[in-house]
Amino acid sequence: HSAEGAPNGQAKPSTRYIAVTGGVVSGLGKGITISSIARMLQASGFKVTSIKIDPYLNTDAGTMSPFEHGEVFVLDDGGETDLDLGNYERFLDIRLTKDHNITTGKVYQSVLSKERRGDYLGKTVQVVPHLTQEIQDWIERVAQQPVTQTNGTPGDVPDFCLIEVGGTVGDIESMVFLEALRQFQFRVGMDNFCLVHVSLVPVIGSVGEQKTKPTQHGVKELRSLGLSPDIIVCRAADRLLKSTQNKISVFCHVHPSHVLSVHDCANIYHVPLLLVEQGLHTILGQHFGMESSMRDPDLTAWSNMAQRVDEFSEKVSIALVGKYTGLQDSYLSVIKSLRHSAYACGRNLDLVWVEASDLELGSSDEKRSKAYELLRSVQGVVVPGGFGVRGVDGKILAAKFCREHRIPYLGICLGFQVMVIEFARNVLGVDKADSAEFDEACSQPFVVFMPEIDREHMGGTMRLGARETRLKDEPFGKSGSVPNCGIARAMYSFADRISERHRHRYEVNPSKIDAIQSQGLTFTGKDDTGTRMEVAELSRETHPFYLGVQYHPEFKSRPIRPSPPFHGLVLAATGQLDDFMEKQMAGACTKKKVKLSSDVRWQ
Repeated sequence: HSAEGAPNGQAKPSTRYIAVTGGVVSGLGKGITISSIARMLQASGFKVTSIKIDPYLNTDAGTMSPFEHGEVFVLDDGGETDLDLGNYERFLDIRLTKDHNITTGKVYQSVLSKERRGDYLGKTVQVVPHLTQEIQDWIERVAQQPVTQTNGTPGDVPDFCLIEVGGTVGDIESMVFLEALRQFQFRVGMDNFCLVHVSLVPVIGSVGEQKTKPTQHGVKELRSLGLSPDIIVCRAADRLLKSTQNKISVFCHVHPSHVLSVHDCANIYHVPLLLVEQGLHTILGQHFGMESSMRDPDLTAWSNMAQRVDEFSEKVSIALVGKYTGLQDSYLSVIKSLRHSAYACGRNLDLVWVEASDLELGSSDEKRSKAYELLRSVQGVVVPGGFGVRGVDGKILAAKFCREHRIPYLGICLGFQVMVIEFARNVLGVDKADSAEFDEACSQPFVVFMPEIDREHMGGTMRLGARETRLKDEPFGKSGSVPNCGIARAMYSFADRISERHRHRYEVNPSKIDAIQSQGLTFTGKDDTGTRMEVAELSRETHPFYLGVQYHPEFKSRPIRPSPPFHGLVLAATGQLDDFMEKQMAGACTKKKVKLSSDVRWQ
């Protein structure tokens, strides 16, 4: 880029910055908004990256309860982050790093480390300028990192970096980040910085009038901090009225065309289309002086997908047996993966929530009866990961019920471990089979603590991030009408090796493997050493779909490329698995695939 218009004659930075703040209330959908803006820019031919700022003092989300903060999203490099990074990765089909999540804890940790080393040369270390400078340096450093595509293709330095500021404008804990952004707009130049404010436009009472006062107050608060929004995105139940747009424009000092309506729609994939419809790409092109290079976004494939999802009439019912069912965000990536898989199978997802503890003997008769009734009513069951003893017996009972009643079952992480424990208890006859996580003194530990894990510290000490799994080679052919190959192998398109993300401290006891496999539960995926179990399944002659994985496949699922284990579950639930596996085997016979399974695109 030329140096024209740059401050002090310096060359313009190659990356432009779009910061997104939120007002009125939390949970407005800033993550979806920022992901949609980035998806639109991708469709215009630009490289994009995203940063999430979380103003809590925790170093990362790893030690936080799902009830507090929703799920912990795990990245390839082992970063335990906010769930919004999952939204970014799913929408943009990219791989982010732990540095793309900035927390107050990380910033203070970095500044204090520098102070201890003497980097500040004896100065008094203060929030301004040292903390705000650290935040700006962090943003600029990460914004220049090339972003890798999900399929492993190395990327270029991004053209745009989108920055989401967590929380709500006015929160004490986010003040330092807003001050850093106030300074940052001058550091990179006002023509390289755009501020988008997301606000709520409620409708009160029976009158049905769209109220603008909350937005006015939010913008007033923002402007008092030295930041004035260039664009206001309004969340509302219905499309924003022209009169409402004009009123917000007048009182919030933005052009009427820069007041955008992101109203409730059939599915979130319509949001990028709403933004394009209102000319956001043109607005950004004018703001950044990029009119000539900001071409109309090509969202044809995306639009077709959003439209297809609206048209599905059939449903597939899947039960999620968990212990954090009181907050759906605790299982956000699992839910997204099920939806992606349902869409690939031409279905809408009917998600049935089953509280694991309701299945246990200690629960009331009414709760137990209702929980089992729900399990009987669904077409498939997923038991996701979790920590702690609460609800574990219920998960074991769910695995048992699905195995005995031939209900398609997918166990993830803890869900994989409980299916091993259940099998040991009820097939091998080892009544005292258990996990050392729940009973350190158990006499028959079928799940044990991994020897390399730190027992003293909680944060960042698990087996984290992308790890390679080698899938066992199974013979082709049939047994009767059932394809006689491993489910995992077929679902991953007969890849020899796959890369998936992990987050666990416990593993299946290597000394118990032979006993387990002798009775029919086969470990068809292992780590590089061949001693750590990654995938277990029953033969399809025994069960239509009974699969467990130690890793978390939900973190790499994409709208048009669903996670293979989840896809397999929904295929089995809808009676499509046999045909799918036949096609996979036919394809494998004609062309051997050697690249990692994450590259396989399902149509």
